[in-house]
Amino acid sequence: MKNITVIATFEARPGKEAELKQILLGLLAPTRKEAGCLNYDLHIAPDSPAKFLFHENWTSKALLETHLKSPHLAALLPRVDELCVAAPDIQLWEKIG
Repeated sequence: MKNITVIATFEARPGKEAELKQILLGLLAPTRKEAGCLNYDLHIAPDSPAKFLFHENWTSKALLETHLKSPHLAALLPRVDELCVAAPDIQLWEKIG
């Protein structure tokens, strides 16, 4: 089975940058304890306090899908429209070299 890399980007609505940042930071500790999580790292764009990027690695797609149904992630989903200019851009990657 191949590890799965996730790149997920979020862009906060004007005035919602600090609130989105706190919510995203709050996902780190519980997610890092989940089965299959190799890393779950949050980044901010150096030129924009509104842009955030998660770089994640999971041992399997099945465990990633379990994460996507986790209570801490589910709590964010209803607030995405309020906090973000668009839905998060979530891309899955497989390492080949």
